[in-house]
Amino acid sequence: MGKKRANDGGWTVVIEPKHKLLDLNVRELWRYRDLIALFVKRNFTVTYKQTILGPLWAILQPLLTTVIFTVVFGGLAKLPTDGVPPFLFYMCGNVAWSYFASCLNHTSKTFIDNSKVFGKVYFPRMAVPIATVLTNLITFFIQFVFFLCFLVYYATRPDSGIFVQWPLAALCLVGLMQMAMLGLGFGVIVSALTTKYRDLQMLVSFGVQLWLYATPVTYASTMIPDKYLALYRLNPMTPIIELFRAAFLGAGSFDTLSYVISLFVTLLVLMIGLVLFNRIEKTFMDTV
Repeated sequence: MGKKRANDGGWTVVIEPKHKLLDLNVRELWRYRDLIALFVKRNFTVTYKQTILGPLWAILQPLLTTVIFTVVFGGLAKLPTDGVPPFLFYMCGNVAWSYFASCLNHTSKTFIDNSKVFGKVYFPRMAVPIATVLTNLITFFIQFVFFLCFLVYYATRPDSGIFVQWPLAALCLVGLMQMAMLGLGFGVIVSALTTKYRDLQMLVSFGVQLWLYATPVTYASTMIPDKYLALYRLNPMTPIIELFRAAFLGAGSFDTLSYVISLFVTLLVLMIGLVLFNRIEKTFMDTV
């Protein structure tokens, strides 16, 4: 439908076929921002609906995981934590990782979980995974504030060895956006492929768990032998975790080149994800 015909008919919304491989209509997404906000509210409400503790689970989950990591990896295995308190070391990595993992896990179910809605009414399909990323962002901020409370407590102790690097702390905002894009990219790739290959959905949680141990969440990257370090830093989440720890704990080191490579990989994954998403959304109703 051409613009002239749309204007003559007085239409406010024009639905056109997508011909480009990479077709992300930002203007259309902005026009549906109220719908995205409703999706965010729905996702957050459904997550904690009929739970006794409600949003407190957003705090209890990273707290319990951090306690387990501290006991197992810091207490029993006695892994080094770059001279900072083990509890803060593991919580910092865990809060950042949890946001990425939640974005990937939840967006990977986009087509399967929303097939009935997609088949009944038109709206930009990308609004759903974007709303998922924004919902997880709320949880991240709750957990991050909780982490800051412990950070202030430990920082008041003279032997804590903690110091904040403010320039890197500001860069963490970019790191946060990067985790959102990385989780969104991998999530929509899996979501697009699972419309035909349901086995992938079974492997997502297992794969994310393995990825956790390939990332310096439960250990310091200084433990990796030098001969494997270059390969290890190809993991796009490694520089992000190191950035958060270097920024707020003064632990480890932040390598600019590794972060630039990580950012490039993230943009590449996001681009591939958008291409697959655009192709699959045209025909997914025939295969779901």
